[in-house]
Order: sequence, then C-alpha cells, then structure tokens
Amino acid sequence: MTDNTTKTNTADDAEAAGKGAKAVPSRRSILGWGGAGLALGAAAAGGTAVALRTGSDAQPAASGGDAVPFHGAHQAGISTPVQDRLHFASFDVTTTDRAALVKLLQEWTEAARRMTAGHEVGDGAISDNGELPPDDTGEALGLKPSRLTLTFGVGPTLFEKDGKDRFGLKSRRPQALIDLPAFKGDNLDAARSGGDLCVQACADDPQVAVHAIRNLARIGMGRVAIRWSQLGFGKTSSTTPDAQTPRNMMGFKDGTRNIAGTETDRLDKHVWVSEKDGPAWMTGGSYLVARRIRMHIETWDRTSLAEQEDVFGRDKAEGAPTGKQREHDEPLLKAMKPDAHVRLAHPDSNNGVTILRRGYSFTDGTDGLGRLDAGLFFIAYQRDVRDGFVPLQKNLAHHDALNEYIQHVGSAVFAVPPGVRDKGDWWGKALFA
Repeated sequence: MTDNTTKTNTADDAEAAGKGAKAVPSRRSILGWGGAGLALGAAAAGGTAVALRTGSDAQPAASGGDAVPFHGAHQAGISTPVQDRLHFASFDVTTTDRAALVKLLQEWTEAARRMTAGHEVGDGAISDNGELPPDDTGEALGLKPSRLTLTFGVGPTLFEKDGKDRFGLKSRRPQALIDLPAFKGDNLDAARSGGDLCVQACADDPQVAVHAIRNLARIGMGRVAIRWSQLGFGKTSSTTPDAQTPRNMMGFKDGTRNIAGTETDRLDKHVWVSEKDGPAWMTGGSYLVARRIRMHIETWDRTSLAEQEDVFGRDKAEGAPTGKQREHDEPLLKAMKPDAHVRLAHPDSNNGVTILRRGYSFTDGTDGLGRLDAGLFFIAYQRDVRDGFVPLQKNLAHHDALNEYIQHVGSAVFAVPPGVRDKGDWWGKALFA
C-alpha cells in the first residue's frame, strides 16, 4: 500500500520500480558476510559507525522490497504507510550562488527519483573508468527499494539569515513557516537544531535509508553540508489503520489516534496546505516540525507501573484509555489524571488541534555518565504550524506529567513543498520560479 498520491503518479515510476537496481552482486555477498539482524541503536547522529544488516537477499517481511512511487500531488513519506527505519538530515547551504542551489535541487531530485525506484545514482557504483570516483557510493548494491521515500523541506533560514535575503526568496517565505517559540522546559542544542534544507529518508532497510542521505550529501558537496542528522528505528506512529500501534521507548503504544493515510478528508483538513492558505508554491505541501526528545530512561524504569499508566492515561498492556478495555475505545478524558499525557494531547483539550505524527525511537549510545542517550525523534506534519504544533506543545509543556521524564533537546521546522509531478519537475521548482 502506498500513500494517497499513488493515483496521480506517472507510469514511468512503475516501470522504474520493476527494473530494480543493476544486477551487480553486493560486495558483502562476495566477502561472504554471514549472520542476520541489525544493531542500529548505537549509531549516533554525529557519525558513529552503524552496524547494518547483512546478506543482499534479506528482505523486510512487511514490504518485500516494494518501491513507493516518487511522482505525485504530495511528497511521499508523509501519509505513506510508515516504514521501519529513518535517516533524517538537516543541511546548511554553503553556496551563495542561487543558480548553483537550483542546480543542486535538480540533481537531488533526479537522484531521489532513481534511488526510490531501486536504481543507482548517475552512472552507478561500477564504472569503466577506474581513475574516477563512481557516481554512486555502492552500499545499496543488490538491495531492493525497501519502500524508500525521500521527503524534502526548506527551513526559515533559507529565506533570510542574519538579516540577509540570501537567494532573493525573502518575500516568498510562507507566513506559516515561523521560527518556533521557546517552550517551557526546552534545553535545545543549537548543533542539533535548525537548518536551511532537510531530507527525511524512510525505508524498511536502514542501509537503504543511510545510502540515500549519504549520496545526497555527496552530490551536494561544496554547495551544502550536513548540519545534523538523526537515525531512527521502531516507528512510534502508524498511518495504516489496520497496523498494530507501535510502542515507544517507554513501552507504551504511541499514536493510537494518528491520522491514517487513507483518511483523505482529515488529511485535507489538517495536513495539506490548500490554495487559500498561500503561498501558491506551497499548495499541496505541508509543514514539518522535528523535535529530538531525550527520555530519562533510568528514572522511568524505576517508576511503578501504576504511575507510568497514570502519566500516559493508558494501560501498558493493551493501550486502552483509563477506565476502558480496548486500545481504540473512545477515551473518557475526565477519568484520567488532569496532567495525563493522553488527556492533554487530545484534540478536545486543544480546540480540535490535530497533527499527523511520524516519529521514530532512537538510541545514540550513552552520555558519558552511563545513561542511555535515547528517546523519541518526534516528527509532525500539519497544515499550519501556528494552528498545529505550537498550541499543542504550549499546553503539554506547561502541564504534562510526562515532562518529568523527558526533555526536548533538538528542534527544527521546515516547509515541505508539494510533490514532484513528472520528470520535468524538481524539488522547490515553484519556489524558485
């Protein structure tokens, strides 16, 4: 199943998906690597080595290596059924040349078009001229597309930075692309926050997601540089109605009431930017908020089950709201503690505020004091940040019992343009028109 843009996708996507990657054996299979499994948890955003799954014939059971169509009215990776793995990257634009930036976005789009279909970048990882670096880094040779999606966004600083209109785009900045306010309890690390551009890579195979970001960074060398990145595993929300609700690092089901990819009416109301919202180049797009939320795992693990359930407002086994029997029973908010997370995050407690969640768990080693650097990489899409994340987070920041066990340490907001319509289109084309 793909997202609701599939009907508008062009036939060349299906053709590309069927062809797959070049029939080159993976270096790992040649070397005879054995075993299975994945150890992604120790990978840090700053470049710690990642242990990746082995065997080019290993397939994610849920997807069978399918490709998600790249072209469509909306970018894939938003309402698309959530994949198992994430590599999110924020970039600083280092060039001052508008034409060079436009050229980069065109090159990125073509590379994304190829990688999401299972192809190598450019002329591939194996070339006839051994004296030159290959176009593709090669670590995804022999791997299926694994439902890879690449979702592109632009941050506030692309339009203006330090009072300077960097690329003649200042007047085109959407009013909804605000600088997020400071929230109570924030302890943000500037090195893990902000960015001019972002790319969200999601896939069922972590090596496919890592390969995608690595190749985009390589293509962008001299024009962009990675500001920060985050690896994620264990999706914490589902956009598929019949899928089991994932659990977060605290052991609780998360995202029970998330917007489903099939709920076109709710997507139109809460996620997609409409023509009347403006500006025109954002019609069909959305706004992305990313927050790196550190969980105080050791403190949480010493908290009684009863208190854990009171903090969330759900039971831990089934995920049922307080006083109910099943996970999807309509919650009775008054039965929960006044500071219960579910009660405070519910639309009825926030004047109907609804966002689409697409977060992932992370474990980035330890902090030097023997404590896990672990938590939730929160991703939310909405039609307008001012009506979505901001009022919701203000409410949670002031009253949520969960705040005793978490802290927001990274933050960014991006405008996500509409989808790439065809081979003549590219990421951000309407913005630079």
